[in-house]
Amino acid sequence: MLCACSGEQFKFEDAPQSPESLATRDFSASGLSSRTGDWESKLEDVQVDEVESTLKEALSLNYEEARALLGRLEYQRGNFDAALQVFQGIDVKGLIPRMTRAIVERTRHRKPRSKGDIIPPSVMSMHSVSLLLEAILLKAKSLEELGHFREAAKECKIILDVVEAALPNGMREGIGEDCKLQEMFHKALELLPNLWMKAGLLDEAVTAYRRALVKPWNLDPQRLASVQKNLAATLLYGGVETNLPPHLKVWGSTTPNGNTEEAILLLLVLMQKVAFGEIKWDAEIIDHLTFALSVTGQFELLAGYLEQALPGIYERAERWYLLALCYAAAGQDEVALNLLKKVSGQSEAKHKPHVPALLFGAKLSSQDPKHAHYGITFARNAIDLADQVNEHFKGQAHKFLGVCYGNAARISISDSERALLQKESLTSLNSAALNIREDPEVLFNLSLENAVQRNLDVAFDNAMMYSNMVTENSGRGWRLLALILSGDKRFKDAETILDFALDEAGRLDQLELLRLKAVLQIAQERPKQAIETYRILLSLIQAQREPHSNNTIHAQSSDSESEAEKNMEMAAWKDLATIYTKFGSWADAEICLNKAKSIEFYSPKSWHTTGLLFEAQSLYREALVSFSVSLSMEPDYVPSIVSTAAVLINLGTQSLPIARSFLMNALRLDPTNHDAWMNLGLIAKMEGSLQQAADFFQAAYELKLSAPVEAFT
Repeated sequence: MLCACSGEQFKFEDAPQSPESLATRDFSASGLSSRTGDWESKLEDVQVDEVESTLKEALSLNYEEARALLGRLEYQRGNFDAALQVFQGIDVKGLIPRMTRAIVERTRHRKPRSKGDIIPPSVMSMHSVSLLLEAILLKAKSLEELGHFREAAKECKIILDVVEAALPNGMREGIGEDCKLQEMFHKALELLPNLWMKAGLLDEAVTAYRRALVKPWNLDPQRLASVQKNLAATLLYGGVETNLPPHLKVWGSTTPNGNTEEAILLLLVLMQKVAFGEIKWDAEIIDHLTFALSVTGQFELLAGYLEQALPGIYERAERWYLLALCYAAAGQDEVALNLLKKVSGQSEAKHKPHVPALLFGAKLSSQDPKHAHYGITFARNAIDLADQVNEHFKGQAHKFLGVCYGNAARISISDSERALLQKESLTSLNSAALNIREDPEVLFNLSLENAVQRNLDVAFDNAMMYSNMVTENSGRGWRLLALILSGDKRFKDAETILDFALDEAGRLDQLELLRLKAVLQIAQERPKQAIETYRILLSLIQAQREPHSNNTIHAQSSDSESEAEKNMEMAAWKDLATIYTKFGSWADAEICLNKAKSIEFYSPKSWHTTGLLFEAQSLYREALVSFSVSLSMEPDYVPSIVSTAAVLINLGTQSLPIARSFLMNALRLDPTNHDAWMNLGLIAKMEGSLQQAADFFQAAYELKLSAPVEAFT
């Protein structure tokens, strides 16, 4: 057999010349005639035609091999133009059938020494096939280096087509032990998607990735994982939706529906491989999985996979911080806060402080008054570290510290402590406003805290700055501004602001602002307008719930939105019951209360309104029962505490000490409650303490002058 078929490389008599001459030189096979003469003379006359055909094919193959070897040399030297000119002289299209046949014949399982399985001499050797496939691959890489990505991808695809046509069921192990076929094929598998990506054809890139994964191509675990990871990243960030083709939908209804689901499936498979030790830990896998599960809202599932990370991959504080982010996003703030408490624990005293975890702990604590003292600790630690580590965090820490001080003041049982905490709250928030002037949240919290402390002028200025700073409509900003104006008894101005805000508000904000508008109308003794506003509010809620609603603008409500709508509807019915109670329409008030209780039976507000209805009818004992039910559900519900005391006052002097105890408890929870001060004045008057009664009445009068129509918080 000739040298090309026996695996020998083509030998040059002359040294390689310049790239230009190498690229244009016409190589002949005249030097091979002496090596074929003896072999041809031994053949019988009947085999002359067959031998001539074989000889022509062999000589052609050596010519192509010469160009393959020369092109490789030019590519290694970095002469990509010259290499490309050499490779273009190879008749790839004419060689494809022969390469395919050679792979089929050379890789077929055979019994040893089977006479009938002798491979015809015209079939290429595996070395020749590998050499030509390498030439095609280097041609694609040369085109890539020259910026011709689409043409490079087409050349690279030829390798996959040839091998897949010869091995339709995949590549068995051991096939690449004696040649470079498997190596060239694997390189082409990895290169093709990248070429399509560079050409801007994301659909083709995804198809190429899937092509590498749907059959067993004998990729080692790490390279296979790399292909899976790259496909997942392309599906997540490519920006093009590429559904699975019909022949890959083998799981029926459980087939991934869309790019994100397919990417998550791939990433979960990779995480399982990491957990079993099949591949090395790769931070990019968990990064991609974090993004994918975050956009789909699967935060608890993400936490589970973060916990699978072996010790040493993340520092302990970093792991707790990441897990806290997941659980907080899943709505489990208590779990998140417990994890963050570990960051500031004694076990971490000798480790490097984790400032983001401290700030996140302060933020979570600021959202719930019962965690206010934990938040103060978190924020103080963050401020101490910010002076040494990063000044940027200092303003945020002061913001959360101010909010936590304010929350702590509202639950404090000591007047002196409350006054101190309120002072510290304003000091911290003002410091935050100086450090981070561009943060509207600081202005909102500063306005809110001043409003709670009845510094209404300052609160109004900060609320106006907040409203001017936010780029989009903020329902809570308009609500706070309207409440501040109502505290100044500027009801008309407050209603005008709400009318303006309603035109731009979102759906949930619109419902909240409509209810506040109705409350303002009640405060102005305009019950008919208030009832009409409530009618509009309830109609909007009902229209949203209609299964065949024509409103296609809004998507289906989430669970949190549905809960907010339910609370808004219940509050509307309760307010309507209060209106009808005030005007003596007992039957209408009872209907409204039953509506409210049908939404949530165990609501302290509904039972409080029921007590007010009984009290208006002079049914004091029934009223006491209703107020007691309300307090059994929420012991610190101040309106029911004050109303219980008011009923006890009406029952006679024997109940005055108990009534005073209720009122003192109410003032401990809400020192600005003017109704509590008024009732204390009544008790003092009934007991003959006129000077004390006058002081209580004076406090009630002054607080009522600055009282909003609803609580600020």
